[in-house]
Amino acid sequence: MGKLKGKVAVVTGASKGIGAAIAKSLASEGASVVVNYASSKSGAETVVAAITAAGGKAVAVSGDVTKAVEATGIIDAAIKNYGRLDILVNNSGVYEFAPLEAITEESFHKQFNINVLGLLLTTQAAAKHLSEGGSVINIGSSITRLKPATSAVYTATKGAVDMITSVLSKELAPKKIRVNSLNPGLVETEGTHSTGVMGSDFETGLVSQTPLGRAGQPNDIAAVAIFLASEDSAWLTGEIVVASGGL
Repeated sequence: MGKLKGKVAVVTGASKGIGAAIAKSLASEGASVVVNYASSKSGAETVVAAITAAGGKAVAVSGDVTKAVEATGIIDAAIKNYGRLDILVNNSGVYEFAPLEAITEESFHKQFNINVLGLLLTTQAAAKHLSEGGSVINIGSSITRLKPATSAVYTATKGAVDMITSVLSKELAPKKIRVNSLNPGLVETEGTHSTGVMGSDFETGLVSQTPLGRAGQPNDIAAVAIFLASEDSAWLTGEIVVASGGL
């Protein structure tokens, strides 16, 4: 019997990478999963197909987390399809690195809208439905410890995620809803490949600083998400869990 049998989860930004791995892992432990996507319908449907082929339950749901109506629609899909909500994984995110002189208003607002506002709007909608003992998992980043040059805006958004996690863990505690942040280090995904991180000097430098000697894989992060979603972490809230191979 899976650790999450009978539970219902929403994973935002789950059409690829870490989000897809978390959605599949939640389903493998018995949860019914809403696989959210903003633009990649085919990617989300591929994730759903993999889950159902393995005997799990999942549905793909479109929605832009930066818009309150759509964020609410993502959560409502869980109630409509499965009748309840137990787990929310705020995974939607974007990153853009730029030196100070190249920071633009557009890039600033894009990153803060998705990484911070989107998290707040989705959690706001979910809090109305999360069952007692529910778990909110915010995907942060170990970049808040590394603070590399040219990452001012992105690092600021993830610092905000850490602080929001701490505040909401107290605010939602009376409802017995736990809120924790899961902060990966360097992870090999479609995104880190398409942006040129993998194979770059930046990757080499990060791996050289990682005691376990490699970049992470999406399943490394998904395994920790299962822990935070399950009763195994019932006494944890407001925590920043860094999953970075020691980076």
